[in-house]
Amino acid sequence: MPKFTDVKDFPYSKDQMYQMVADVDSYADFLPWCQGVRVYGRTEKSLYADLIIGFKMFRERFTSYVTFCDDRIEVEYIKGPLKYLHNHWQFTATADGGCRVDFLVDFEFKNRLFEKMIGAFFTEA
Repeated sequence: MPKFTDVKDFPYSKDQMYQMVADVDSYADFLPWCQGVRVYGRTEKSLYADLIIGFKMFRERFTSYVTFCDDRIEVEYIKGPLKYLHNHWQFTATADGGCRVDFLVDFEFKNRLFEKMIGAFFTEA
């Protein structure tokens, strides 16, 4: 059951960091395990996304519901190869004009082998 939490300060504004994470359409461009994205049902405050994740010979698709709040992005798992997924991003402006990002992802794959492989690879993103 990979769980990854991290808090990092960035020299970019809160808005810049929030917009980068909210740009789900671009995930395949910079997340090494994300091989494709389809976004649908988009509103101002939410969207549905199908992500194709892969590592070596494994390839799976999962669906999530993403909610955009003022300083937080929440991801709710809908369906796919996981038993569960808890994921959130919290954005806080820092005194120097930068941004502190608090990230959490906790998930478990139904397939243990895939979980071990992607779990080890996940921290590279």
